[in-house]
This record gives sequence, C-alpha cells and structure tokens, in this order.
Amino acid sequence: MTDPNRIWTEAADRLKAEIGDGPFSSYIAPSAVRVDSQGNLILVTPTAYARDWVRKNALRRMNELWLGLDGLSRRLEVRCRAEMGSAPPSGLRDAPRLASISPAPIAPAAAAPAFAAATDGARAVRAAGLQERLTFDSFVEGHGNAFALAIAKQVATWADGHFNPVFFCGPYGYGKTHLLNAIAWEAQRLRPDAKVVYLTAERFLSTFVRAMQDRSTAAFKESLRSADMLLLDDVQFVGGKTSTQEELLNTLTALIEDGKRIVLSADRAPMALTDVEPRLRSHLAAGLTCPVEAADRDLKVAVAQSRLNALAQLGVVTGEARADVLEHLIDRTPGSMRELEGAVNTLAAVAGARLSALTVDEVQSLLGAALRTGPERRITVDEIQKTVAEHFNLKQADLLSERRTRAIARPRQVAMYLCKQHTTRSYPDIGRRFGGRDHTTVLHGVRKIEELMPKDDQIARDVEALTRKLRG
Repeated sequence: MTDPNRIWTEAADRLKAEIGDGPFSSYIAPSAVRVDSQGNLILVTPTAYARDWVRKNALRRMNELWLGLDGLSRRLEVRCRAEMGSAPPSGLRDAPRLASISPAPIAPAAAAPAFAAATDGARAVRAAGLQERLTFDSFVEGHGNAFALAIAKQVATWADGHFNPVFFCGPYGYGKTHLLNAIAWEAQRLRPDAKVVYLTAERFLSTFVRAMQDRSTAAFKESLRSADMLLLDDVQFVGGKTSTQEELLNTLTALIEDGKRIVLSADRAPMALTDVEPRLRSHLAAGLTCPVEAADRDLKVAVAQSRLNALAQLGVVTGEARADVLEHLIDRTPGSMRELEGAVNTLAAVAGARLSALTVDEVQSLLGAALRTGPERRITVDEIQKTVAEHFNLKQADLLSERRTRAIARPRQVAMYLCKQHTTRSYPDIGRRFGGRDHTTVLHGVRKIEELMPKDDQIARDVEALTRKLRG
C-alpha cells in the first residue's frame, strides 16, 4: 500500500482505537495529511496546541503505524496550520513551500524569528517560539501579577509616555513568558503593519553566533534593529557571553534612540544579574522593572479551573472538578504554575467524562506518582546549568555555546541528562534552554550519558555528586 490517503485512513482508525474517542476527536480528527513541495508528509493540525499534543502523545505511534503500512518507508512530520499558510488542511494535496518568517534575508541557519502581518491584516502570523494560547484572554489575574498584567496591557497598546524598556522579573513558571506572548499578539493586532519581534535570549545567542560564523552579522543586526517592538525572554541566559552581551547592548541602544519599544524578562531583577556586565545591566534597569510574584492559593485555584475550562472546550473533559479535588492537586503541586497546569492536564487525560465524579482518593490512586507526595524542592534548568558548570570549572555560557570540544560537550550532555531527570521540561524545551538546540541533540545527549554511566566510573561519580548537590 503506497496511497497516502488510504494509509492515513487506516492508520487513523487504528490510532483512534488505541487512544480513545475523546483525544482522537480533539486532536487527530481535525488534522489532515499534506505533502509539501519536497515530497515530505506533513500532518497539519488546526492549532499549535494540538500540534504540541500530537508531538508529545501520538507522533511516535502514528509513525509506527504509518511505516507498517507504507511501502515507501516515509515518515510523518507534524505542523500547525499557521506554519503551513492560511489555507485549511482540506485533505491530502501538494502544499506550497513553507514561507520564511525571517525579517531580513539572513542565511537560513541564522534567521531570526519575527512577526509578519497576516494577509487579511487582522492577525499576525505565528513566529517561532510564540504560542497561540498565551494571550491576555487566557491570562489569569491574581494578587501577585495584577501590576505586571496592567503594565503589559499598557505596553501592548503602543501608548506614548510609558517607560522603555519594560523589564518583567520573577520566579520561573509564573507568567513572564505568557505576558510577553500576550503583548506581542495584542501589539500586532492593533498595528498589523508594525514589525514585532519575539525571541528568547537563547535564540538571540545562538542566532548571533551562527551569524558571526556565516559572516552575516549585518543582516542579523538589521533584522532586529528594524523592529518596532522587540520582546526578549529569559535575558539571564546571555550572562557570561561577552560578545553576545555587547551585541544586545548595541541593539537596545539603537532601538531606544529610534524610539522603538523594548520588553524583556528574566528570573531576577536587572541589577541582580551578576553574570551580565554592568553597562548592559544599567540599560536593562533604565526603564521600568516590573515584578511577577509567585502565585497565592486563590490564583492557583483560578489557574487550575481556567485550564480545565479550556480543556473542556476542546472536548477533553466534561463536567467540573470537585473543589476538594482541585485543592488536592494544588497541595501536591507546590511548584510553578506550569507544573500545576501539567497536573491539571494529567487529571483531564485520566478523567475524561468522569471528571465531576472523581473523588480525592480516586485521583490519588489514578495519578499516583504523577503527583508529588510532599513539598519537594523544585530544581530548575538554570540551577542545573550553573551547578554543572561549577562542577566542571566552566562558565554557564559554555554549556549554551556552539563549542563542541570534549571538555564542554560531555558536561553539556550531563547537564541535559540531569535536566531530563530532575525537571518536567520536554526535550524541545531543554534544547531551547541550551542555546536553541534541536530536541534530537538533547535526546542524543541524554542517551549518551545513560549509555556511559554503567561503563565509565568517572561519569557515574560526576552524575551522583551533581545529583546530591542539586537535592541539597
């Protein structure tokens, strides 16, 4: 059998029997297979959220089924509709070549992500790293984030007379990335002709390094300095990287002099970024520093309920969770809001139509080890990177760099392994936090350490010592 239509029909039927009607109807049924101009098979999902769900929960099995039916041994990729263009995925057909969303003609490896106005002028094309569900409508306001939310909404309106740059700071997982995404979406909606650029500091770092290697730094600089609004997430990751900090300082100076808007975020206030050189710290602190505080209990309840409502709209669950069940989830998830959302997702996947009937005892029994049994200290990717760098006498920036010498590559793989063991981060997310690396690089690194530990006593001792340090 080589007809893609017939293969997809049979593979989808088998997958539906395996994962159930609810998830299939929500994520697989609205999707369709297309062939791009290079002959690659693409499963096109209606939203980025559906794409991420498929990648995490179903893509491996889909490819197993496809390869078992396809005599040509082709593999499926998955992308959302926004990444494929505006045409709906109406079935298998030749798809146009994916359009570049680079703001300037940079070499492909060095392209910087940016917005472009939608063809109807009503909505922005999704840029790399920007998440469709992170809007002001989906942001849950509470005591710890009310001020930050008010400032974010002001920035998004392009109003004159406000501080520049605006710097959001606070603990990991409490809404900084959500606010930057929401600002980008709203700012582009209000000014479709404006150039709004969103990227992470890791992406800034890796793209700048590639631009230097490819001798395309002029195009890289133009791609950012021509922005009307630049949003840079997780600025702490440029710490220790001298040339990257210098380029960021020059970029911020040029944008401010031209009256362009700058929005930044980090896990600490600007003057607490001790790995960042003083001149750059001074520029980061020159506008408005806006804290995003850890959530209180009321906000956590509201976030959990909001997430369940969103999943109900997708058909993942029906009914409402009992108040004591939500309280139980919150008690067993004392970390960030992202971890709480993960617990809610797990509950929804298990509960389905039985959500309103579940008791606390049933939830504990069904979810088991997926919920924490006590107030275990949360270990972050940033903490792991710093601990590993110190252990091997390196700088944190070395782990994020493009350097591949053994003295750096092996500690980087150890750090990736520890991130997978001690955080809830996915392979793609870990890769982004290691200088914008691909998830396959992280997977290779994790498997390499797993392979070496039984054979290499030094690696085993290093991992054991680092684990003890991380656990305090």
